[in-house]
Amino acid sequence: SATMRTVNSWPGGFQSEVTVTAGSSAVNGWTVNWSWSGSPSITQVWGGLKSGSGASVSVRNESWNGTLSANGTTTFGFLANGSAETSTPTCSAS
Repeated sequence: SATMRTVNSWPGGFQSEVTVTAGSSAVNGWTVNWSWSGSPSITQVWGGLKSGSGASVSVRNESWNGTLSANGTTTFGFLANGSAETSTPTCSAS
């Protein structure tokens, strides 16, 4: 699963953090997807590799944080332009 929270915001931008949690089994890779209802655009990501553009965003694990033990967690963060928006992400194991 994945949860998103806004860590900081300012006029014209914001910072968010996403926590990825493995289920009852270990995973060897993960991908988090979400869609913006507005028009934010990500300018920087750390702890993950972003793909997609526009309203649809996809972030997959880095080489060093893809393996999670059962119920293990990792986080990634990002900076974005636009109004702060906390979406409901979906997460899948690779």
